[in-house]
Amino acid sequence: MQNIKFIKDYKAKDKLRSSFNELANHVFGISFEEWYQKGFWNERYIPYSYVLAEKVIANVSVNLLDFMVNGEKKSAIQIGTVMTHPDFRHQGLSGKLMRKVLEEYENKCDFIYLFANDTVLDYYPKFGFEVIEETQFFYDNLPSASNPTTLKILDGHDEMDLQFIYEFAKNRVPVSLTFGSTNSHSILMFYCLSVFQNNLYYLEEDNVILIFAEEDETLHIYELIAKEKCSVEKILHKIVPLGIKKIILHFTPDSENLLNVKKHPCKNGETLFVKSKGELSFPDAFKHPLLSQA
Repeated sequence: MQNIKFIKDYKAKDKLRSSFNELANHVFGISFEEWYQKGFWNERYIPYSYVLAEKVIANVSVNLLDFMVNGEKKSAIQIGTVMTHPDFRHQGLSGKLMRKVLEEYENKCDFIYLFANDTVLDYYPKFGFEVIEETQFFYDNLPSASNPTTLKILDGHDEMDLQFIYEFAKNRVPVSLTFGSTNSHSILMFYCLSVFQNNLYYLEEDNVILIFAEEDETLHIYELIAKEKCSVEKILHKIVPLGIKKIILHFTPDSENLLNVKKHPCKNGETLFVKSKGELSFPDAFKHPLLSQA
C-alpha cells in the first residue's frame, strides 16, 4: 500500500489520463479521450484516483453541477465513474476516495448524489446517503403533429454542429424549475459524442435543441435545450410523428406542462442516492435529467 499515491484533477497529464481511460474501458467499456480532445472535459469533471506506478487503479469522479429545486437554485456534487481495477478490489480504495470527496465537498454544496445499480444498494448508506425515489413522466394521449415542423438534423460527428450544441447548452435555462440542471453541458456532450450522435435536432423557429429517438411506437425525449423558458407540450405538438402512441420524458416537466402528462415510479435498474446539507426538500415527483447523469 505504501507505493499507492492519491492524485486528483490530472486531465492535462497525458500518461495518467490514458491510464484513467484504460481503466474506464476495462470496467465500463467507455473512453473519455475524444471528449477531452474536443475540449468538452472541463473543470467541472474532476477524477479522484489512486495510482500505482503511474497506473490508475481506483477512481471516484466529482461533477460540479447546479440545479433548480422547487424554484430555488442549489449547488450539487454528482459522484460518478466509481471504479477499481480487479486486481485491487476489496482493499477499501473506493471507500477511501469517497471519504476524501465527502470531506472536501459536503460543506461546500447543498447536496451530493449518485446513481447506483442494484448490486451495491447496501454500500452507499454507510456514507450517509439516502434513497430518493424518482418518477417517470409520460404521455399516452398526445396527438401527433398533423404537419410536423421541419427539424434541422445536427450531426454528432461534425465539429461545427458539436460546437454549436456546446455553446448553446452553456447558456441554457433549466428545462424545469421544479427540478432541472444547469452547468451540465460537459456531461451532455459526452452523450452527444458517444450515444446520441444520430439523434440531435434543432427546431429553429423556437430556438430549441432536441435529443430524441423513436423506438417501436414510443418516442423518447431525452433532452430539450432552450435559452428561454418554453412549453414542452407546445414543442411536442410540433414534432411528434404519426404512429406514436407513447412519449416518455427523461426529465422533469414543469407544472404548466402537467395537464396531459401521466407518471409512475421510475424503474430503470438504477437507484438515486442523496446526501443533503440541512433540510433540503425535493419535489414529490421528479426525474433527474438523464443527460445530466454521469
